[in-house]
Amino acid sequence: MATSAFLDFTKATETSTVNEQHFAGLRAGEATTDRITGIDISLAFLPLAAPISDAKVLTGRQKPLTEIAFLFAEIRTESGLSGVGYGYSKRAGGPGLFAHAKEIAPELLGEDPSDIQRLWTKLVWAGASMGRSGLSTQAIAAMDIALWDLKAKRAGLPLAKLLGAHRDSVQCYNTSGGYLSMSIEEVLANAKASVEHGIGGIKIKVGQPDTSVDIKRVRAVREALGDNFHMMVDANQQWNRSTAIRMGRKLEEFELTWIEEPLDAYDAEGHAALARELATPIATGEMLTSAAEHRALIKAGSVDFMQPDAPRVGGITPFLKIMALGEDAGIRMAPHFAMEIHLHLSAAYEIDPWVEHFEWLEPLFNEKLEIAGGRMIVPNRPGLGFSLSEQARAWTTDRVGFGSNS
Repeated sequence: MATSAFLDFTKATETSTVNEQHFAGLRAGEATTDRITGIDISLAFLPLAAPISDAKVLTGRQKPLTEIAFLFAEIRTESGLSGVGYGYSKRAGGPGLFAHAKEIAPELLGEDPSDIQRLWTKLVWAGASMGRSGLSTQAIAAMDIALWDLKAKRAGLPLAKLLGAHRDSVQCYNTSGGYLSMSIEEVLANAKASVEHGIGGIKIKVGQPDTSVDIKRVRAVREALGDNFHMMVDANQQWNRSTAIRMGRKLEEFELTWIEEPLDAYDAEGHAALARELATPIATGEMLTSAAEHRALIKAGSVDFMQPDAPRVGGITPFLKIMALGEDAGIRMAPHFAMEIHLHLSAAYEIDPWVEHFEWLEPLFNEKLEIAGGRMIVPNRPGLGFSLSEQARAWTTDRVGFGSNS
């Protein structure tokens, strides 16, 4: 037995020495295992079945929404792997995103795709004269998300698992069925269909010029859903402080899960006052375009539910910073839109979050997300778990490629 133990020890020592010799051959700065060889950037427009309106349209600040622009990035490497990511714009901005992304995308060629944080910074500084938030970083988002998709695929893991998941499914709520352009009969029918589909919460838009109309619509939906079903409302930044506090108090009888964007997105002080005064939680943040802006919102005590949007803040890399800020402050999270991306990020968030469901996005991808028991299930496919459909290709209006096409 002593001889056997000695031989095992000798074998283990030899294996360790071989491994040390192998890794010793990699000098500092030469740990690259793959290189980016090709990048495709494309712009597609998803048409909506019917124009939709929220409070921003009723106040005359915007026109009804008829289509959504999507910026797609597809990144290939010399090992044969590929990653896909997207950003988007509602109303104006899509062609601008495409133009900026087209200028800076070649900066990624030849780089190690795993160095995502460094590459995000490189892309930011490539267009720094345009600023380090807003359109310039939203154009980066599609590439950053594609790199995270690629990194998770290399590991053979869903992105949520790569980040370290707290759960395999996330509470989900539907928004697309509750717009102000829809009659209350349509809203109720849409809510019923969502519940039957397994959705766990319903959000409807508010912000009518006549606030009594809002109360009637909220009451009708609450009565249809029952007292214990999760329900949210969204004013899309169109109330002033006095209207917000009055409406907030009137809405308390409905025991809402949250009131979303009651004030201008940058009114941190006003949101903080509402959060202190009202029993109903306050949610906001979807319109912010950087981690720094979210830090200010959290520091002011303005939110009970923060609502970052990965494509709007510049991708997953800055989104992870926002997650860390939120977890440190003990704030719940309900990311805006982009459910294919936010499902994974929400699954990796420590405090039980929500994810927003929009069936509008389903034609863009070959895979569909599964919903059951009020929750959206994290797919077990590597990466983000989606690929672009032929319909997405058909809706593409502009496309440019760099590097190898193979």
